Amino acid sequence: MDSMAKIDLNSDLGESFGAWKMGMDREVLAHVTSANVACGFHAGDPVVMVKTVKAAREAGVAVGAHPGYPDLVGFGRRNMACSPDEVYADCLVQIGSLLAVCRAAAVALQHVKPHGALYNQAAKSEPLAGAIACAVKDAGEGLILMGLANSLFEAAAGKAGVPFAAEAFADRSYQADGSLTPRSQPNAVIHDPEVAAARVVRMATEGVVETAEGKLIHFRPHSICLHGDNPEAVALAARIKRALLEAGVTVTPIQEVLSA
Repeated sequence: MDSMAKIDLNSDLGESFGAWKMGMDREVLAHVTSANVACGFHAGDPVVMVKTVKAAREAGVAVGAHPGYPDLVGFGRRNMACSPDEVYADCLVQIGSLLAVCRAAAVALQHVKPHGALYNQAAKSEPLAGAIACAVKDAGEGLILMGLANSLFEAAAGKAGVPFAAEAFADRSYQADGSLTPRSQPNAVIHDPEVAAARVVRMATEGVVETAEGKLIHFRPHSICLHGDNPEAVALAARIKRALLEAGVTVTPIQEVLSA
């Protein structure tokens, strides 16, 4: 067991749009170390982006861009047949928008994490993962690409020459190949806070996760995604953070985890 382990806790924030409100951003910021801020394509708008970056700054939380497909109606969760060139351009524009917001707020942009269907499709598509990695590189500022652990994101980041942060999910079960269990299958989502917290502690300290079939696979993420769209999710985030600290794990932004 690694008593010197470090891990980042991230959450997708800034997903309100106009009069439509989503998430409990202020509450979540008390429990995470990195915030993935929506950039207006799948959710969010310019005013929300500015407010969210300022809120993260006040909470001492690192900021990342959270680009998605241009799909407000579907919240970026519907697969789209976008070409690699389109994905590159869409990501570059979204990262650039948030980068400008961060500069205005005197905040450094730390990372980029794709959203929803873009994230899931690119994790299994070399061309799409490569397009995202190139957009991260070309946006500059030494940005980190965050993507699913044991996916094509890592190789794409290496090829593009950008740092990679492997991400895992606190409330999702895994299959033997390291992929997430589809939500259409039983036991895809973990609802018990104690079970989720124990799994995250094992990821951070032992580098393993138990699959849906009960087998152990090697799995040591740099960051854990925590959701915060309801009071139960916020309570789960708090429980996981407390469990990590009790296990002697340092909870810190991705940049610090990667430099360890």
